[in-house]
Amino acid sequence: MNISINWIKDYVALPEDITPRELGVKFTLATCEVEDVETTGAHLNEVKVVQVTSIEPHPDADKLRLVTFETGTGEKRVVCGAPNVEVGKKVPFAAVGVTLPGGFTLVPKKIRGVESEGMLCSEDELNLSGNHDGLMILADDAAVGISLAEHLAAESDIIFDIDNKSITHRPDLWGHYGMAREFAAIFDTPLKDVFSETWKENLRGQYTDEKPPVTIHVDPESCCLGFKGLSMDNVTVKPSPQWMQDRLNACGMRPINNIVDISNYVMLETGMPNHIYDRDTIKGGEIHVRRMGEDSVFVTLDEQDRKMIASDTMVYDAERVSGIGGIMGGLDSSISDTTTRIFLESANWKDSEVRKTSVRLGLRTDASQRYEKCLDTNQLEQTILRLVELMKESCPEAKVVGGMQEDGIQPTPELKIIVSVDKISRVLGTEVSEERVVAILESLDFMVEKNQDSLKVTVPSYRATKDIEFEDDIIEEIGRIIGYDNITPVSPVNLTETTRLSEAKLMQRRIQDFMVFNGRALEVMTYPMVGKKLLDQVSWPVKNEKLTLVNALSPELSRMRPSMVPSLLEKAAQNQKSFPSFRLFEVGRSYEELEGESYSRDRYQLGVVFFDKDRSPFMDLMNVMEPLMNYLNLNTRFEPINEKFPNPLVQPDWPGLHPNEYVDIKVMGKTCGFLNTLHPVISRQLKIKGNLSLAIFDITDFMDLLIKDKTKYQALPKFPGSDFDCTVVAGSQVPVSEILLVMKRLKVKQFENVTVVDVFKMNDEEKAVTLRTRFLDREKTLTPEVIKAAEEKVVATLAAGGFPLKV
Repeated sequence: MNISINWIKDYVALPEDITPRELGVKFTLATCEVEDVETTGAHLNEVKVVQVTSIEPHPDADKLRLVTFETGTGEKRVVCGAPNVEVGKKVPFAAVGVTLPGGFTLVPKKIRGVESEGMLCSEDELNLSGNHDGLMILADDAAVGISLAEHLAAESDIIFDIDNKSITHRPDLWGHYGMAREFAAIFDTPLKDVFSETWKENLRGQYTDEKPPVTIHVDPESCCLGFKGLSMDNVTVKPSPQWMQDRLNACGMRPINNIVDISNYVMLETGMPNHIYDRDTIKGGEIHVRRMGEDSVFVTLDEQDRKMIASDTMVYDAERVSGIGGIMGGLDSSISDTTTRIFLESANWKDSEVRKTSVRLGLRTDASQRYEKCLDTNQLEQTILRLVELMKESCPEAKVVGGMQEDGIQPTPELKIIVSVDKISRVLGTEVSEERVVAILESLDFMVEKNQDSLKVTVPSYRATKDIEFEDDIIEEIGRIIGYDNITPVSPVNLTETTRLSEAKLMQRRIQDFMVFNGRALEVMTYPMVGKKLLDQVSWPVKNEKLTLVNALSPELSRMRPSMVPSLLEKAAQNQKSFPSFRLFEVGRSYEELEGESYSRDRYQLGVVFFDKDRSPFMDLMNVMEPLMNYLNLNTRFEPINEKFPNPLVQPDWPGLHPNEYVDIKVMGKTCGFLNTLHPVISRQLKIKGNLSLAIFDITDFMDLLIKDKTKYQALPKFPGSDFDCTVVAGSQVPVSEILLVMKRLKVKQFENVTVVDVFKMNDEEKAVTLRTRFLDREKTLTPEVIKAAEEKVVATLAAGGFPLKV
């Protein structure tokens, strides 16, 4: 966005001893980023007024002519192809060495063999308008030899090119008056109150008692936040005054006529868009604002067909659509050369809906750019009164008909914030007096009241629309006006304290520590979203159709996962291509479909995968999960599948369940997980070549429990222990956990622990289970007699429990 410094000077006096570049730097540090600083109109001081004295044909070109002219200090000749050059006409001349807009510098040049001593210029070449049909013809009374700047009474201007991204949160800075307020605060100089209450009352005095020719009706269901309008008669469409055209050009806006130019000028001045109708095109003298209601096509001012949808908010008259709310008016209601009666409109619209419609239509206008920043409804009347003031200046005979009409007004709520001067100083790291704080805030149009040891700050309504929200925003205002470059950087004084983790986080940390250090597994993190293709590939019966994402990144991430199993199997399938064995685990979430408003419930789970190319890792997984449960101090049992008590984490018809290597995990009698070796059917579907066992344990119901740390530390044993392996026979349907329960009844003082080494299926009725029992005496070395007696007691205990040795 371009900002004219000449325009800014209408409202605030800027220092005279500062260069344009320094001014831009200071404004960047305090308010927003100035990308470029340009001085305009300087070339007009070098372009001279000349008078054509003779015209001759070019000897080698039919469309070119040799033009001789008087410069006031002698005659010069150039090659010219303009169709409107005539003897006696006064035109602008740029000599060799002059740099024209766009960085083009004239140099001596031969054109078809004839040297040209410069060029005669068009308005477009001088950046005075877009007209390039011929030379710029000057008035007959123009003095030959003076500069074009002197003839046009044009002054150079400084233009700031503001980075729009740096003011996207500041709707008040999308107009020159808002920018001028910033300059006033930065340089501690008064801002002219050009829109005072006295000014408003004087303009309201032009209202009449006549019945307003246009009435306004706003549907509460529309996205309109307020609509005001005023009618005027006896206007004349004509060119705008040169000063207004200059300012519009400086800001990158093409002048059209006084009516359209006044509308654009007020928008660039106040930051509030507006619209001026030819009142004769408003059918029935009515304005209605409502939703479209049905899909349709609408022709906008740029003569383009726009495909509108039923939910779009549109502006209607009594018979037809006349504009897209907050974006652009229609072609049928636009100003024409014969317009004499107008209707001035100033409205406000919901920012999110304007942005959404603008993006969908691919139609981004100066109005929509501002509305999508969230404007202030309280500024609507000021906008219309400024339109009236400028309209009266352009057309003194124009008059207001009736009074201000309005509907659907939703005023911006008043916002008050309590701030502490001590906190401001503490946060900024420099001492700021209360007087300085008050002065800065009042220069930015905040109202400040002393409230004991703090200040009660009333935020101006145009800053209370998603800009200023709480105390930290007020501190930022103080800091940027003081200047962050004026604050000496110091290290913050912060008290460093240990943070107590929540019970849920503590459990997660304990699981991670155990799985890494004891389970020798690597932690992975998988996406909580999966695709239907993966769920089908692993034959997972629950699809979570109700938890499908509306704006999914891809079909592979289209829904929230019903279980961690598909995600872990997918990663295992990828890793088995490169590693003959591995162990993975993840503490993550799955998502359960629910009915009603609570459409979903998160379940926090531990997922573990053990893979081995050559042998089943089921027992290894069991030997990790069991001590993990003990480490978490959970009363856990591993039991075979029971059809009377289905496992909520896996359906019994899932093809991935193994007929033998499967157990449920129960905590205090409640089923909370399972261990399973993946069935070969699913392994083939995933192209897994090897043996894979997995465990899922739901920790949701235990996460907030206070975990008592029962860890007891003791020195490492000084004396060696002894391991005893034996293989017993058990029924094929008997869970290994029952054998381990029998071993817990072993009455041997030196008994340390027992683990399962292997399980071998002998036939359909029997299996062989190899156990490893460890004996240890921490006071002395075990004698052969003690070891022998302990081994015999193990055999006897197992036999008494129904598990004899395999012979």
